[in-house]
Amino acid sequence: MSTRVVVATDGSLESLQAARSLCEYVDPSHVEEVLVVAVLSPTAAVPFRDEIGSASPTPDPTAPSYREEAESAAAAVAGAFDGWPGRVRSQVRSGSAAAEIVEAAEEAGADLIVVASGSKGLTRTVLLGSTAMRVQHSAPCSVLVWRPTRR
Repeated sequence: MSTRVVVATDGSLESLQAARSLCEYVDPSHVEEVLVVAVLSPTAAVPFRDEIGSASPTPDPTAPSYREEAESAAAAVAGAFDGWPGRVRSQVRSGSAAAEIVEAAEEAGADLIVVASGSKGLTRTVLLGSTAMRVQHSAPCSVLVWRPTRR
């Protein structure tokens, strides 16, 4: 059976760790395609958080787009799949994170969505995993929610 996987990134270390842990759950030889999705919020008051990519900080913090940071983070997550036999591609979308992740999965005919939970939000308790929760409720396929381990 060939599997198509959508891996969401918000530029956090947790999203990169979620991608890296995918090997524990699926056999790469059965994965036909991995699509890494980063979503820009058109109404964001803060830049796209890129803790994992190589993009330089946006020189103008008032710039309406943080596409370079999102592309950099998506490329870093896609790099976690170097050596996998299937096709790996990345995509930057704009809109509501959960809605865009679900739409990307529908368009790709995904069998699985991988999303980190608790990677960003106002505090550790407010909005903890809200995107992951919304994705689970609307996804057209199975959802693997990766949670960072507590130390």
